Amino acid sequence: MFPSLLKSSALHIVLAIGLVISVSFEDDTPDVLQVTLNQEKAIEAISVDQKAVEQRIKELKNNDVSKKRKEEQRIKNLEKRANEARKKRQAEARRIKKLEQQRQAKEREKKKAEAATKKAKAKQKIEQNKAAKAKANKEKAEKAAKAAAKKRKKEEKALADAQKARKQKEVEEKRKAEAARQKALEEQLLQEQLAQEQAVRAKAKQQQVLTEVEKYKAMIMARIAQNFLKDEKMKGKQCRLNIRLAFNGLVTKAISLGGDKLVCEAALRSIRMADTLPVSKDRAVFEQLKNINFTFKPDF
Repeated sequence: MFPSLLKSSALHIVLAIGLVISVSFEDDTPDVLQVTLNQEKAIEAISVDQKAVEQRIKELKNNDVSKKRKEEQRIKNLEKRANEARKKRQAEARRIKKLEQQRQAKEREKKKAEAATKKAKAKQKIEQNKAAKAKANKEKAEKAAKAAAKKRKKEEKALADAQKARKQKEVEEKRKAEAARQKALEEQLLQEQLAQEQAVRAKAKQQQVLTEVEKYKAMIMARIAQNFLKDEKMKGKQCRLNIRLAFNGLVTKAISLGGDKLVCEAALRSIRMADTLPVSKDRAVFEQLKNINFTFKPDF
């Protein structure tokens, strides 16, 4: 487009010179006034074309700035989404690791209980064998006596009663053991359910905190914009800022991290004028706001 405008300007100049020369040949006595008018028209045509060229150059520059600004914003949005996805993956990995640790701990406790039960049963069996051996020896000694028959019957009845009681005891012990196992299983399931519910609540709380942080960031930006003194030289420019806040919103420190000098100086003045900025009473939200970095861009 720019070369075509130059060609047009050159053509107007040639035509103007041609007009001047043609006037000179048509009359031996040149009309000074007519020649002067043609020169002014030629100069005016050159001036008009030059202004059009300058206007087009300005439009092209503005288009480049707008495209660059849009591309920067698109890259920022992509980076933001990538950071959010990374944080979610890390949180999920921590949650899975915690659940695995809990499962392993419960598995160790289960094996420990099984080993203790096995040891107790083995000890009980030894005691039972000893008791049976002692009773057998006693019965053998009693058989040697004259009253062995009567005594033996009595002992046999006693033994039968003991066996019955032992069986009843074993049944009862098995019933209690099964009840205890069922109770332990129910408690394990309850603990797992509680852990899952706690993880869901923690995730919801984290999302709520992130939403509140974005809201208060917007409020802080709005407060800075209220006291911000604009200048046309700042158009399309921005500044990266770091602000540190006390629990009541008092600005304890504000520095520039880079950007346009005029925008940064005006933004820092606006922060000092505000003195305090909006903060949340929620402890988790405040922890995210007490030391924040963000980009301030004047709105024109």
